[in-house]
Amino acid sequence: MFDTSTRAKAAALAFEESPVAQLMTRYRRIVEINRALAGLFGFERDDLIGRSVQKLYPSTADFMRIGDQCEEVMRGGKSRYYEDERFMQASGGEVFWARAKGTTLTPDDPYELMIWSFEKIEGKPYRSVRLTAREKEIAPLIGSGMTSKQIGERLGISHRTVEVHRAKLMKKFNVHNTAELVSQIVVAV
Repeated sequence: MFDTSTRAKAAALAFEESPVAQLMTRYRRIVEINRALAGLFGFERDDLIGRSVQKLYPSTADFMRIGDQCEEVMRGGKSRYYEDERFMQASGGEVFWARAKGTTLTPDDPYELMIWSFEKIEGKPYRSVRLTAREKEIAPLIGSGMTSKQIGERLGISHRTVEVHRAKLMKKFNVHNTAELVSQIVVAV
């Protein structure tokens, strides 16, 4: 049998050396990360500890939307778990498709303390490309099936501006129509 001190050290070592990319958050601020997460996102530990998890999202809109979805699922004790597939962003600006799984350790206040795991999804028909800040906002909305007019209204820009960005995205993803573009940027809604 392990004594309490040995068990605590073993648990800390297990978290640090886990092959699964994991982080702990308190009110959506990063409390701790493991080596696998640092490798997946390309950040050093000191770059993330104490920072908002927004640093790992390609846009503020994604950060807000996914946060609202997660809270809706967990609030009121509906569930302790949340899972989705989403765009994430590495330190060099590379946007990639990932599976995220989170669990709260404080069901009465879900965001008080959570553990998250992330897995890069290689099999998705999504190619990593460099996107501008506006493209990072527009791409998930296109992927969720919104029209240029709906996207423009949501973002407070004209539908023609959205169409210009849609055309640039199509060129970056090397596709010829919106259906092919959506297949590249599918977003779990």
